[in-house]
Amino acid sequence: MSQRRNGIRWIWLAGFALSLGCSEEAATPSAGSAASSGMASAVEAPDREDPTDPKMALAPIAETPSPVPQELSAEELIEAGRVVYNASCIACHGLDPTKDGALGPAVAGASLALLEARVLRVEYPDGYVPKRDTQVMLPLPHLEPRLVELAAYLEALD
Repeated sequence: MSQRRNGIRWIWLAGFALSLGCSEEAATPSAGSAASSGMASAVEAPDREDPTDPKMALAPIAETPSPVPQELSAEELIEAGRVVYNASCIACHGLDPTKDGALGPAVAGASLALLEARVLRVEYPDGYVPKRDTQVMLPLPHLEPRLVELAAYLEALD
């Protein structure tokens, strides 16, 4: 069996297992368990949760802070940018940002303005002449909090 087919099978199995969840039989104590022998469990779940109960309301999702502290030395900023590049850019731009990648051009020396325009909005800053005339890149909005670090790394390579 090919690796792709095997991978798809595992993904399907994982999704199937998650869709099953826990059955009521698995959640209820069986004969001989601590609950049936008279020992109460430390935490007892209610039979049904009331969705109108204010205690059950979901807390608002807080804004995700940047995973890297804002006060970094130049070396730490560059290293953090290298990590961002390795995690998000290598697939298209290649291992070495100073050389063209399989899909994307060399990006060493890219400015923060270029990264903001290209990575977030898939456009170019005014007056910028693209290195390639392709429209392959997709927006990567999840990188917005890390663009300063990525720019520090790419500018350090120039």
